[in-house]
Amino acid sequence: MKHLLSAAVSVSVCVYNTQAFSIIHHASRSSRIVDGSVAPFKWQLHAESNPSCEVLLMDHFNINHEKGRHDALRAFYFDFLGCAIDPRKQENIEIGTKTLWANIGMHQFHLPEGKPGAQVFDGVITLIHEDLSALMERYNDYLDGDEKFAPLKETEFMVGVLDDSLLMVTDPWGTEFNLMSSDDPEEDRASDVGAQPLIEGHKPSEGLKLEDLTVYVPHDANLEGIGRFYQHVLGAPAIEELGSESSISISMGERQTLTFQYHPDGPDTLVNHHDFSYDEQDEFPSNHGPHISLYVTDLAKAYQSAAKLGVTYVNPRFKRRAYSEEEALDQCMFRLIEIIDPLDENKEVILYLEHEVRSAKTRDGKKYKSCPLNEV
Repeated sequence: MKHLLSAAVSVSVCVYNTQAFSIIHHASRSSRIVDGSVAPFKWQLHAESNPSCEVLLMDHFNINHEKGRHDALRAFYFDFLGCAIDPRKQENIEIGTKTLWANIGMHQFHLPEGKPGAQVFDGVITLIHEDLSALMERYNDYLDGDEKFAPLKETEFMVGVLDDSLLMVTDPWGTEFNLMSSDDPEEDRASDVGAQPLIEGHKPSEGLKLEDLTVYVPHDANLEGIGRFYQHVLGAPAIEELGSESSISISMGERQTLTFQYHPDGPDTLVNHHDFSYDEQDEFPSNHGPHISLYVTDLAKAYQSAAKLGVTYVNPRFKRRAYSEEEALDQCMFRLIEIIDPLDENKEVILYLEHEVRSAKTRDGKKYKSCPLNEV
């Protein structure tokens, strides 16, 4: 017998601290949660509303899963969330080890193996689905003991139901997601703009896009300084309509936001988005924390701004490394990890959060092979 996702079921599974979802920013949605209650809200992220943004899109979020738990990874990202398997990592699905890529619209999750534990992102990931009925049905199947979802048993997996337009979900290791229903599925998928590759014969991802990544920060973090950093280095302005005394949202192109919010658990909460290890042979420490990847309109300009501020970074963990502007242009990418207020003469780090900054074009003007945009 099916477990109807009624108020009774919601009470039994929704044990979240509502403050943890106090700021949910999302483009083209009709409401948001503020301090646990739903308030009217509407924001359209379009080029004409923000013509100065030099970030094209935030294309992937990289977070480690628990080594040896491909079963839980598949059950959550593919069987429950309905992400599409990226063909470039299909062989790893078949052998049951190594990195997987889970696609949602033109965005991705990169999911390497941990060393050996999983990373738990200290924030909230907001995904948009056409509607939530299929997710609710699959959650009912999980409650009914469907073997497909057996790997999620005895993990941190949890689903909280606010209403038929919002689910609050915890992945098997503790990372929190908001799953929102779309009011314009065609616009949200934006297949005319771009898409990730699809295995022949497979359906596109059920999810339409990764709309917002909310990063929790300490209560003494300089939010205005964070905004100045993104404007100065990446040409990504803050969206005033989405800001508050406790948060700031940065435009990630026409359809996404990157939000920084004071940690909902209070001012004494330790916040950490990096995990450094050191080798005397390397100029920079390796970071084993999560990272975001984004495409910019002018990689040389972004690199020069980052270098002038002194925040360029090379992660020895990855093979592609750019120690100079020329190498960045050759590699079509560079990294940064220190967020610093450009107006701070002391150059104090506000937050460590690794960014892979990519170019949509190669040196000869062709589209970079991994860029999901149809035209650049």
